[in-house]
Amino acid sequence: MLEIRSGTGQHAAYFAAALPHLKWQASDVAEHLAGIRMWVGEDAAPIELDVDKPWPAVLADAVFSANTAHIMSWPQVERMLEGIGRMHSLKLFCLYGPFHYGGRATSESNARFDAMLRTTDPASGVRNFEDIQVLAQRCGLTLVEDNPMPANNRLMVFKKHGFSL
Repeated sequence: MLEIRSGTGQHAAYFAAALPHLKWQASDVAEHLAGIRMWVGEDAAPIELDVDKPWPAVLADAVFSANTAHIMSWPQVERMLEGIGRMHSLKLFCLYGPFHYGGRATSESNARFDAMLRTTDPASGVRNFEDIQVLAQRCGLTLVEDNPMPANNRLMVFKKHGFSL
């Protein structure tokens, strides 16, 4: 499991311990790698993966990314999904975070969060579910699940075209 934009490394540490049958590969931009190492240790060293640069060669059956689409610019979201779509070994992609549906926030808290993000960085913001779905389809990924999660978040699961569950 490749995690894109592991941030602090908390997800990597938690999921690696909770799912020992998976090899969890944390990744992020270079300046976050030292902080991730403090969570995961040297045995599970994170790799540099910046969606704005050429991707390292990674063999992963699945990709997970949490709370990233709304803090990236839309062109970065496009590059992330394009990079995921190019992964030959990929079977599944899981994207977690808040999303709008039909161009509307699913809750007042998500509307406030979106406004705060756009005030801080106009290129960021809560993304529309439909835009993510169209982009994923264009990148060779088909939505198979859209799961409600706590705090008005969602977990979308996509499969690579040609892979059957």
